[in-house]
Amino acid sequence: MARETAGLQPLTERIRGYFAFYNQHESIREQVLRQEERRRERTRIARELHDTLLQGLLSAAMQLQVAEGWLPPDSPAKPLLSRVRDLMGKGIAEGRAALQGLRSADVPSTSLDQALFDFSEELAATDRARLRIMKMGHPKPMDSAVLQQIYLIAREALLNSLRHSEAKRIEVEIEYRPLKVRVVVRDDGIGIESHILNSGRKSHWGLAGMRERATTIGAQLRIWSKPKTGTELELSVPLTSAQNPSRSRTPRL
Repeated sequence: MARETAGLQPLTERIRGYFAFYNQHESIREQVLRQEERRRERTRIARELHDTLLQGLLSAAMQLQVAEGWLPPDSPAKPLLSRVRDLMGKGIAEGRAALQGLRSADVPSTSLDQALFDFSEELAATDRARLRIMKMGHPKPMDSAVLQQIYLIAREALLNSLRHSEAKRIEVEIEYRPLKVRVVVRDDGIGIESHILNSGRKSHWGLAGMRERATTIGAQLRIWSKPKTGTELELSVPLTSAQNPSRSRTPRL
């Protein structure tokens, strides 16, 4: 009886391994489907915001510029209208950046560094001038769902620096190490206050969203920042989490 029981143990372990692999594969498949659904919804929202809110702001800014031109140079209302027009211009620029973020949620079809280089080419010339992207090492094969999450985290950090940091220099480092992929986004801007770093901005989910994405792919996300000293975000992804699970051997019964 003991010999028969001992013989069942390896079979039991193989069965458990098979179902563990199956559950992992199904979980990744469900994650990809959810991401595709979110991508379509983000694209729809971006299109509607562009066609309504952003176009309305652009129209209002143009009319405001015309009204400002009608005023005599010494009019006391002219500086106020100029200030309002500048604020609207800043809001329009931030709106465009937000729409760009909504529309750029696809899985990178190339390597991570090339995807970020391509993204930077879509930025305004002034934003590109203060941005530097560096690659170290050679790209590693990664599961597309994991690659997408890394790209979205890096892109969100980059957009946050461009929108909020008032930085003169922004750097992105992509380092391919033997056992992990490391992404660093740093700037020399105004920094993030501790309560925002811990809880996020009101009505914004960027920091919380990055942390949630990192958790789903088994990555470590660290953010260092102090007011007036800049911000640095480091994402570290073990290759065991990033490799394509379809390449793993299915346990045999």
